[in-house]
Amino acid sequence: MNKNMTEAEKKKKDYQQIVKQKSPKSALFKNCVLAFIVGGIICSIGQFFSNLLTKWGIPKDESSIWVPIIMVFWGAFLTGLGVYDNIGKYGGAGSIVPITGFANSIVSPAMEFKKEGYVLGVGAKMFVIAGPVLVYGIASSVIVGLIYYFIR
Repeated sequence: MNKNMTEAEKKKKDYQQIVKQKSPKSALFKNCVLAFIVGGIICSIGQFFSNLLTKWGIPKDESSIWVPIIMVFWGAFLTGLGVYDNIGKYGGAGSIVPITGFANSIVSPAMEFKKEGYVLGVGAKMFVIAGPVLVYGIASSVIVGLIYYFIR
């Protein structure tokens, strides 16, 4: 029995070596830099809209309401055109982190399941990716709020 375990361990080690040799090497530093740049550009565009709205005379507190609306619109619009997917391929996590990534995570499944109909396809599948984010985000904020309330 001990001999079989040794042989099984050897096979496992050989398999792991083959996987390591065949797996593509990750360009971690390059990916981090691209994510930083793409995320920074998206956030800079959001700041541009904020400055533009303020320049047009909209108060700062109101422009902080309009900027996410504008950015979600552009994220959804670019996803619909297929442009945001290319941004995501290039920028990786830099395209997912800002609010436009949230819009992309809602629109992409909706577009994918459009052929199943508007109710059972688009309506049912729209929150496949974003749904858990919303559920756990809201739940954790309630828990943190309760903890803060009782500590204070």
